[in-house]
Amino acid sequence: MEQNQPLIKILDGRGLYYSFLAGAQRVFENQGLINKINVFPVADADTGTNLASMMRSIVDSPIPTDNIKVTATALAEAALVGARGNSGIIFAQFLYGFSNEIESEEDFTVENFALSVRNAVAYAYEAIANPVEGTMISVIREWAEFIYKMKGLIDDFVELLIRAFQIAKDSLVATTQQLEVLAKANVVDAGAKGFVLFLEGMIDFFKNRQSVRRISASANEITVLETDSFSHEEITFRYCCEALLSLESHPKENKESIRKSIEGFGDSMVVAGSDRKLRFHIHSDDPVSLFNTIGKRASITYQKVDDMVMQQDIAHARKWPIALLTDSTGDIPQELLEKYQISVVPLSLHVGSSHFLDRTTISSEQFYNLLDTSPVYPSTAQPSYKDFINKYSFLSSHYESTIGIHISKHFSGTFSNSERAAKAVSEQAGKKISVFSSNRVSSALGLVVLRAAEAIENGLSHEEISRLIPEWNTKSRLLVSALTVKYLIKSGRLSYSKGMMGKFLGVTPLITMTDEGKADTFGKAFSESSSMKKVMKEFNSMLEHGKPWGYAISHIRNQKSADWYAVKMEEITGMKPKFINDCSPVLGVNGGPGTVVVSLMME
Repeated sequence: MEQNQPLIKILDGRGLYYSFLAGAQRVFENQGLINKINVFPVADADTGTNLASMMRSIVDSPIPTDNIKVTATALAEAALVGARGNSGIIFAQFLYGFSNEIESEEDFTVENFALSVRNAVAYAYEAIANPVEGTMISVIREWAEFIYKMKGLIDDFVELLIRAFQIAKDSLVATTQQLEVLAKANVVDAGAKGFVLFLEGMIDFFKNRQSVRRISASANEITVLETDSFSHEEITFRYCCEALLSLESHPKENKESIRKSIEGFGDSMVVAGSDRKLRFHIHSDDPVSLFNTIGKRASITYQKVDDMVMQQDIAHARKWPIALLTDSTGDIPQELLEKYQISVVPLSLHVGSSHFLDRTTISSEQFYNLLDTSPVYPSTAQPSYKDFINKYSFLSSHYESTIGIHISKHFSGTFSNSERAAKAVSEQAGKKISVFSSNRVSSALGLVVLRAAEAIENGLSHEEISRLIPEWNTKSRLLVSALTVKYLIKSGRLSYSKGMMGKFLGVTPLITMTDEGKADTFGKAFSESSSMKKVMKEFNSMLEHGKPWGYAISHIRNQKSADWYAVKMEEITGMKPKFINDCSPVLGVNGGPGTVVVSLMME
């Protein structure tokens, strides 16, 4: 043991908590490196981001009491809530096992610790459908086995952790030879690297007794490092799907029944937690069916779906130095998102106790069936601050700068959360991130984003594009025709008195948006055909004063009218539409079936 090193024979809750903060900080500092070496189970370059997300949840948990059992349980709960990715959920399950194996004694000795970590390994293995040696699970197991072997020989936590750390490092190095995909890329397992870095941070805390103030301050930092590209294997299943589930209102379900219900949807399955509250991870090609199945068996309190093909392209086949981020309300078709490598953060939909991700875990058909049958009218919610932190951290590790363009700030808090997260990541990463409210929704937002994408493709700088976006906002106009005012009234977009008067008179308002991004009316109609004629009259008037850049059409279960508009718009512009697509279900809450949104942008 090093000279003057403090002896710690009893570990209390506060010591455990602050050592976790120190370990988390080491992961934050190295998340870019961990992303860089991420090749297994899928080369989607986000293991560092995912582990950092879990650690962020731990850091944000309340400061615990001295009781080791209470503290460990709180840390495990926080880890389960924040866990992302295969490695994050395995780590969270290990912590759950560790907390579950701790007795309620006040004095937590090395022997108690050794028993708890040894037994916790079984929890982690049990969570994985097909455990693969040469990964994080191997390093955790060999580290825990060594600690258990030393429990009668060492009674000091510092000495024990230092000696066990060498075992973990040796095990980490060995992962390169245990898995062919790691040997081919000449890297160690990314999840295992994250675990070893976490241990390194813990040891530094115990060795040097870092001040709590310094650890707490550094825990608020968000560090993003540069990464280089590797050539990796193909992805088998496209989407990385995760959810946090509560089974409290589903007494017939448990962890095993949930596991069996999802195992046929893909691979890399991990199910962690208890029989009452659990988290699952699986790679799948059909997130809509997957979450439809899960939603019948449990209450989904959080869900995430990442497009691993897009992540791999960004990490290893990036087209341009500037990243472009938007939200799911722009109605841009998948093929255009892929063409321009546009990243999307989805808004969410809440129907009663059910929770869905816009365009991701619920189909338009399912949503509009719920719209008319649910006793509780659906509501929407913006992506969280943490969702944007994770997305900007990932993008900043692969791009020189990022531009975010979102739904009007008067319609959603999406812009606000994106802007706050961008500022935090930008300050710590030293990367430029600019965020804009488009002051538009639907296909008009889509046009602004696509114009920015074309500008990036044409080599315009970050500064040039940032100067042009406000101008493009004002050069775009959207006109909305709805079949009924019923959904506008239900969603609160139209006052009850005005809506009922219009309904009584058989009048449907025609909706547009002001340059400030607020909804406004530009006329009224007594039939759909009348609405369509008035919309075209407005666009004809616009084209008398300038040249069109492009137009796009979104609709809600009204392909016939969308096609009619496409024909008429091509006649007056001489252009094909930039896209025709289904309207986002988030916006469908307001307009309802039959609504058509036609958007035009001028040069």
